[in-house]
Amino acid sequence: MARLALLSVSDKTGLVELAKSLVAEFGFDIISSGGTAKTLKDAGVAVTKVSEYTGSPEILGGRVKTLHPRIHGGILARRDLPEHVEDLEKNQIRGIDLVVVNLYPFAETIAKPGVSLAEAVEQIDIGGPAMLRAASKNFAHLTVLCNPDQYAGYLEELRRGDAPSLEFRQQCALKGFLHTSSYDQAISTYLNNLTPDVESQGELPETLKISGKQIQALRYGENPHQPAAWYQTGETPSGWAAATKLQGKELSYNNLVDLEAARKIIAEFTDTPAATIIKHTNPCGTALGNTLHEAYTKAFNADSTSAFGGIVALNRELDADTATELTKTFLECIVAPSCSEAATEIIAKKTNLRVLVLPELGKGEKANIKVIAGGFLAQAADDMITDTSEWKFVTEKQPTDKELAELLFAWKICKHVKSNAIVVTRDRATIGVGAGQMNRVGSAKIALEQAGDKAQGGFLASDGFFPFDDSVRTAAAAGITAIVQPGGSMRDQDSIQAANELGLVMVFTGIRHFMH
Repeated sequence: MARLALLSVSDKTGLVELAKSLVAEFGFDIISSGGTAKTLKDAGVAVTKVSEYTGSPEILGGRVKTLHPRIHGGILARRDLPEHVEDLEKNQIRGIDLVVVNLYPFAETIAKPGVSLAEAVEQIDIGGPAMLRAASKNFAHLTVLCNPDQYAGYLEELRRGDAPSLEFRQQCALKGFLHTSSYDQAISTYLNNLTPDVESQGELPETLKISGKQIQALRYGENPHQPAAWYQTGETPSGWAAATKLQGKELSYNNLVDLEAARKIIAEFTDTPAATIIKHTNPCGTALGNTLHEAYTKAFNADSTSAFGGIVALNRELDADTATELTKTFLECIVAPSCSEAATEIIAKKTNLRVLVLPELGKGEKANIKVIAGGFLAQAADDMITDTSEWKFVTEKQPTDKELAELLFAWKICKHVKSNAIVVTRDRATIGVGAGQMNRVGSAKIALEQAGDKAQGGFLASDGFFPFDDSVRTAAAAGITAIVQPGGSMRDQDSIQAANELGLVMVFTGIRHFMH
């Protein structure tokens, strides 16, 4: 008896070619359902509709068509058990040798703007996952294919030995289970995000699953001895997976980590041209300007030594003037929401420079994940919008509107510097950054030494409170005129008293921004 294949797919890429090879080369009989059957019939492939094979019509508008004993019996039967073979014969069920199934485009549907809950629910596949799971479970006796990129490999297996190897079938089964797992996760994540209580209270779900599809093997991770790969969450590319690379070498693990750090900083600024330069996830220079060229020049001059080999993020279209400036030093990557034709021609001279276009630079994940032994931690992203009307002006000297705007700039940058973090700014540009030190005094010393004489008339931001007044006095001695910090120390009054004594402005935000 001829072998039997069940084909029921949403993505019809390569479907007709596969079916024709199955019939012409290997004598398969084909059963199929709905649109798949129509596609095959229109292409001249002999096909039996599932409803004809089972003797049961498709009902409920196609919601029920493959959920039938003649289908699942043929998939799940173990050919090595006489009682299973007897059941097949008794019920006139043919054993199915190949199941080709991929699922309704749920992820693609919910990615569309304005999609309704009802539209999303209709794209939740029921019969498809049931067949995939059944066929994957019974890989010892049949093959399951869930992606068009598997078709060529399957046909090659048949040509080599008339039957796929057990190893090949097991690999296909694994892909089947991974496919249904990621599909179910997309559904549960979507529905979870629609839950009012979770949205309003900012709570994290009781169960959190993470899955991804490898889109690129990376040369290595942070160091050459660490294997690494890039995974995309969801079926529809988003974030960096959706970026367009205009030129340059392949992105590395460290490139991507630094690019995300750059994206988070540049997302803080929408109203004014901004540029940031990242080294090892910390900003070595960030600035605002009246033009993009001015913003980048100020960011570069903030620490031109560290900028060498950096990652640059821009919040406006890359123009010719800025592109010309960018080519004057060695950089690893540049990302902007768009790139003009003139800028593209200029930047092309740096053939190894990676240039990416990501229109939605401000759009990031809503949760951060950190892996620990035996599990992982999750927290909501630190994307709180800063409202200066909630800040407390705690010193006798009050900030002017211009000073308040500068303090806000310093505070937004400090939020993205590794703790303990101190940032010194002037004229809407960083001039000193102290990052990742074991104590705040050390961070302040680094930032102020880097700022040097530029600290005169400058502004200082601290991601955490000052436990003593020493940092306030050190800042004042360097020429700082205003400080922004969370407040909340038992010794806040000491810092306030020192600021008053030294004629400084100091404001408390009431919010801290530690980043480990």
